[in-house]
Amino acid sequence: MNIAKMMKQAQQMQAKMQQIQEDLAQRTYEASAGGGAVKAIAAGDGELKSLTISPDLIKDAASDPEMLQDLVLTAVREASSKAKADAAAEMGKVTAGMGLPGF
Repeated sequence: MNIAKMMKQAQQMQAKMQQIQEDLAQRTYEASAGGGAVKAIAAGDGELKSLTISPDLIKDAASDPEMLQDLVLTAVREASSKAKADAAAEMGKVTAGMGLPGF
């Protein structure tokens, strides 16, 4: 394979990866904890878009703030994990067969 062809393939892969990153930023990933009392929505670029906590849970948190903290962390981590997994899968499609370690 000549160097010009390799450079062209690298540029094409870079363009595809940029497009995937833009597409992922538009996607949202929702997760909940506490039977839906806490809901987190993250974008594909990792940004937390929203966090919703039921009023009843907020009342209960006065006597058990650690419970609320745990539920919030659980929901946020799960939404983030979904976004990361999707990003890895999408990037893997582009890098498949390229022999790039870690992709």
